[in-house]
Amino acid sequence: MGKETQVEDHSAIVQRTFSDRKRTNILKRAEQSTIVFLLPKVPKFISPNLLTLMGILGSGFVFLAFVLGNYLVNWYLLLGIIGLSINWLGDSLDGRLAYYRNIPRRWYGFALDIIADWIGIVLIGLGYYIYAKNGTQIVAFAFVALYGWSIIISQLRYKITNEYSIDSGFVGPTELRFIIALILIIEVLVQGSITYLAGLITVILFIINTIDSLKLLKLGDLKDKNQD
Repeated sequence: MGKETQVEDHSAIVQRTFSDRKRTNILKRAEQSTIVFLLPKVPKFISPNLLTLMGILGSGFVFLAFVLGNYLVNWYLLLGIIGLSINWLGDSLDGRLAYYRNIPRRWYGFALDIIADWIGIVLIGLGYYIYAKNGTQIVAFAFVALYGWSIIISQLRYKITNEYSIDSGFVGPTELRFIIALILIIEVLVQGSITYLAGLITVILFIINTIDSLKLLKLGDLKDKNQD
């Protein structure tokens, strides 16, 4: 009986805290289970806004890792993994905590989340810009621009379909954090590899954005035809 109640409680928390958005990313189940596990353990004095700030600070930590890796030794890049973890913790729990505590501010939270995401990716991109060598800084600029493009796509998709999703198919922000963390580890082991790996990720992101944009245009066209 206790086990059934526990399952029901878990399901109720999932329904209450994730009902505002659709997730399609590979790590969806593991991520949701981790969030549901952590939410009841968040101290009362920690607010959703404080978690949002924590997420931005995590991105700032990644920026710092790039700076230290550039001016000191590159194994400081591993500190970026800690920064990505802090960023995930703040970014993933802030809105979920508001829904868990039944104090959601839907549009305020929506706006704040987008602003925080943009600040965070700019910090990470700026850090890589400082670390990049031999004219490859353009990759950092391209990465930030393409991530901004993906943010715009998610907002337009929400406007057209009234369904909010932050994922591009099987890849979402969490998967991107894992990829960046892996790139940092490989760069520490094989210095200079980040140029090629970051370039590859940028190309893949461009392809994903292009496909998502074409799908978005089709959805917009279909909605226009249905309204005629």
